Amino acid sequence: MAEQPRKIKVAVLLGGQSGEHDVSLRSAKTIIDALDPARYEVVPVGITREGEWLTNGDPLAALASQSTMPGLNSGAAGTNDLVKIESSKSPPSALAAGVDVVFPALHGPMGEDGTIQGLLELSGTAYVGAGVLGSAMSMDKAITKTILTQAGLPQLPWVQVLRSEFKRNPQGIAVHIGSKTGFPCFVKPANMGSSVGISKVHDPSEMEPALSLAAHYDRKIIVERGVEGREIELAVLGNEDPIVSIAGEVRPAGEFYDFNAKYVDDSAELIIPADLDQQLLGYLQELAIASFQALDLAGMARVDFFIEHGTDHVYLNEVNTLPGFTSISMYPMLWAASGIALPQLVDRLIELALERQDDKQRGGS
Repeated sequence: MAEQPRKIKVAVLLGGQSGEHDVSLRSAKTIIDALDPARYEVVPVGITREGEWLTNGDPLAALASQSTMPGLNSGAAGTNDLVKIESSKSPPSALAAGVDVVFPALHGPMGEDGTIQGLLELSGTAYVGAGVLGSAMSMDKAITKTILTQAGLPQLPWVQVLRSEFKRNPQGIAVHIGSKTGFPCFVKPANMGSSVGISKVHDPSEMEPALSLAAHYDRKIIVERGVEGREIELAVLGNEDPIVSIAGEVRPAGEFYDFNAKYVDDSAELIIPADLDQQLLGYLQELAIASFQALDLAGMARVDFFIEHGTDHVYLNEVNTLPGFTSISMYPMLWAASGIALPQLVDRLIELALERQDDKQRGGS
């Protein structure tokens, strides 16, 4: 009897210390369920909100049992059923030995900002997604916008304010920022995703509370001119020669695609494929690839655009290096509609991670 090929050992990182902890749990469940047990040995590795690493038992169930997000807390086992590693702030040894590849199902700071990626680089472990530099640049909206502007990609007018500046003079900063961007505008933490901490500001009276909310999540705040238009998203997959999906359109039930619409009430209308003529679709696909390469990304990214009503001007909104993998997330849905089903998508992402690691070890020889 022929010997069965060895299974690829995949550590799925889940949870994390950011405000997107619960979203990570939903993404991780989707990824784990999509990994073929005949090909992969899955090792879930949890990170609590306090930064403790959980390995034994069922980290996903334990963290989900503490969640308030609908669909996560289903009477799962508590953390007492887990064995924490000896040093609660140190990563488990499994990440340095015995694992073939790590799939970070983490979102936000301490997950997709280059910190985990740096740890994995030091351990010499293959991992899914962008490297340290691309992850760090793409997580920081101010740095992203600066790089993409230098690459000639279309951006909406924006300004940055520091939390320290706002705290020193809340009213004065609010008035100053409003005069720069006009209304409506969007106020965002520079290093956060899933629309956490974002506000749409309609008039000067709403600016100070919006800045205060964003400052709760980050020391850097981005304020960007609002635009009335269509929200279009595309998915990118690959390393040196990435490919791009068809486009999808988000039609929020509210004023914008906020956290609740993405993950709680499922109220937004997601249209795949988006109704775009081929010339416009091709232009958006070119911009998506250009942004992926300008930010030195790898593996995957979701690139979001606005198309302004009346003018059809295109503006690149954000680039997400570890997009959501929930059942209603656009990234896997876009690839499914483009002919790559979820199991094949996670297969390909793991292949890309292993290819990238092999290339680094060969040193280009």
